[in-house]
Parts: sequence; structure tokens; C-alpha cells
Amino acid sequence: MAIVNFWNTCVAARCGVQPQLVTRSSVTNYLPTSSLRFPNKVRALASKRSSIFGHQSGRGLSNLFPYKNLCPRRGHCLIVRADKDYYSVLGVSRNSSKSEIKSAYRKLARSYHPDVNKEPEAEQKFKEISNAYEVLSDAEKRSIYDKYGEDGLKGFNMGTGDFSNPFDLFDSLFNMGGSGRRGSPNGAMQGEDQACNLVLDFKEAVFGVEKEIEISRLESCGTCNGSGAKPGTKVSTCGTCGGQGQVMSSTRTPIGMFQQVMACSSCGGTGESSTPCPTCGGDGRVSKSKRISLKVPPGVDSGSRMRVRSEGNAGRRGGPPGDLFVVIDVLPDSILKRNDTNILYTCKVSYIDAILGTTVNVPTVDGTVDLKIPQGTQPGTTLVMAKKGVPLLNKPKMRGDQLVRVQVEIPKRVTKEERKLIEELAKLTKSSSSSSSSSSSSSSAAAAAATATPNSRR
Repeated sequence: MAIVNFWNTCVAARCGVQPQLVTRSSVTNYLPTSSLRFPNKVRALASKRSSIFGHQSGRGLSNLFPYKNLCPRRGHCLIVRADKDYYSVLGVSRNSSKSEIKSAYRKLARSYHPDVNKEPEAEQKFKEISNAYEVLSDAEKRSIYDKYGEDGLKGFNMGTGDFSNPFDLFDSLFNMGGSGRRGSPNGAMQGEDQACNLVLDFKEAVFGVEKEIEISRLESCGTCNGSGAKPGTKVSTCGTCGGQGQVMSSTRTPIGMFQQVMACSSCGGTGESSTPCPTCGGDGRVSKSKRISLKVPPGVDSGSRMRVRSEGNAGRRGGPPGDLFVVIDVLPDSILKRNDTNILYTCKVSYIDAILGTTVNVPTVDGTVDLKIPQGTQPGTTLVMAKKGVPLLNKPKMRGDQLVRVQVEIPKRVTKEERKLIEELAKLTKSSSSSSSSSSSSSSAAAAAATATPNSRR
């Protein structure tokens, strides 16, 4: 939060900061009258013929600060509010020393580094911490930020897109420049990860299987031993980037000069220049095929991903290889359906068997098993076959269940003999129902009479 003059407020307004007129009785100084006049640059930008912002943008800029609303009065000041508070991001006060800011960053960076913290929002939090530290650790940037806030950096050739790579910042602070995947441009670099698909049938996914797969990956070139330079030639520093592997380009905009850092196109970001190897073309790696034996654990499902370390592409300049990720795709079974660790199956029985009860053969992943259907089973009943499902991933001794849904079949047509028997059964059922109703009525009448007898005697 800072008090600024009118021209700086115009610059901040173009950067997205909305000024507010706030009354403060304790403020005795006010803005000078000369600061309320539009500079020639603002008039040029707001003119109808301006090709930068156009007529509508110029009108909006003029309407944003009308003279009648900017009359200097005692007790009034313009306050610009920053979008983010970098001090709060690092958890330090505004008067913290450089060593305190560095100590806070180191602590937070270790906690939120994506290689340590696997939460989804960890990487974004890590970037915010790194951006805050980059501003507050630089004396010039910190001074500008304290006066004008985050958006004030944009007006001083320090756009929010000019932050360094947060992982490079972390590596340089913890002395990890040449040892990891995000090392220096001309140091050892870890190879890229590879991915492939593996198709399994239903039972292979349930019980696990050992498969041999063939992959194509980049391996170190045998001609140049991975250096990328033609044997017998010398490697020199790139003349374009001076060995940095990066070049900076500047672009002038209406609100200042913006700078962008990108990989050097001459050396490909390596910082070195040499005669390329005729075998690998200067990459230091060549494509080769390899067969890998893969042991798939029980319980995998479609979408499961297996990681095979060091089976990805070879690294550059002596860096470690990447990893291989195998994505599982399971073919469905025509009879058995899977639901997590449970297996679903539908068993069809006749209405006679549902009434009298029976034993049926049920297919499972372990083979055919006899299942007893209790008498009087209702349509849609689900019977549980314990521990006949899918093993839990990484816990093969624990298994799910097989759920058998009973579907009672009602015939659409019956023979004369069957119809005669069914009609007799219906009559028998009606007579038994009538008998039970009569006995129930007699019992009710007797109970009522027994209840009424003492009252009549009275």
C-alpha cells in the first residue's frame, strides 16, 4: 500500500490497480496542483487517433480521473492496493532482514517442493513462494514492491512473467545445480520419462501376470559416448549465449520494457558449440528397441499405472535416465463384471426353484462353484460369495466378494399339464388363505366374546 502522485497512479491503473479515494483525518499533506495535470504522454494515449489504445480506451482513461473528482483537499490521499502480499506468502514481517527472508524461503521451499509434497496444490504454492522470495531478496525489486505493490513491478520493466524458473532458484540456493533433472543448461540433465500401454485380460488383471514388453527409447550414442560431438573434435563455448544456454530478448510496450529469457537456438540450450556426431546428429542419444520383463501385481485395473525406474530415455551429458510408466488396460469379461474389488454376476433360476430352493453352478475367477439358492428366494435377491472377488492391490491375501444377483424367470407359455397343476395350486392357495382367514376371524370373535362376558355378568 503506497501513496503515489497522479502520473504514477495512471501507470498503476494501466497495470490493473484500481485507486480508491480514502479519507484520513490524520493526513495534513495533500497532492500538489501540478500533479493533477495530464502529461503530454497521457494526452497522446487518450487521443482519438491513438493506434495503441484506440478511442474507447482513451475515453476510459480520461474518465477514470476527471478533474472535478481529483481536486486536492486536506485529509484525502490516493491509495493503491496490491493483489498479493509477498510478506504474508513467506510468513515474515515487512521489516524483516534479508537473512530472515532467506531462512523463511528455505523452510517453506523444502515443505512444498513437488518432489517431497505430493498434494495437488503443492507445486502452485511452491511457485508462489519462489516468486515472493525472488522479489523480496532483491533490494531494488523489494523497494519498488514496498512502494507500489505487485502491479508496480510491471511498470518498471519487471512483469510477473519475468520470474525465474522456481526450480532453478531452489537448486541454486540448495547447491543442486548439476545433479538433477532441473540442473544448469550446460550440466548433466536427466532423461525424459517414457510411457507405454499394456493390455491384459480379465483374469490376468485379477491374479497378476509376468509379461515381456518391447519399448523404443533413446540410449547413449556409442560413437560419441553421449557427448554429441564428432570424435576427434573439440567442444567450444557457444558464441551466441556465451555458454549460458539462454538468451534474453527485450520488447518495448506502452507501459515499459519487458524482457524474456529463452533457450539459445544456436546451441539448443547446452551452452556449447561443436561439430555434431554423424551417428546421433549432436543429440548424444540414438533410438533403440529393448525388451523388458514386467511383473504385474494382482488387483490392477484399467487406468492403473506402473513405474519402472531408469527404463526411460537416457540422460544428456552423463545425466541419469528417466523412468518408464506402463499404463494398464484390462479387457472386460463377457460374464463376470468388476466393481472395484467385488465381482458381479447375475444368476437366472426358475420360479419353481425360487419357491422350492435349489443348488446352481456359478462361474468365478477361481472356477465353477456350487451356490445354494434358499427356498422362497425373492426376485432381485443378492447372495454373497465371500472372498471370491479381486485381491486388493499390493495386498494379495485380502480379497473382495462375488455378489450374485438372483433373477427369477417367469415363463410366458406353459403346457396344459403345467397349467392344470398351477390352477390346482392356485385353488389350494386360495382355500388355505380362506381357512386361515376363517380361523383368524373365529379367533377374533372368541377373543371378543371372552372380553364381553365379564361386562354382561355385571
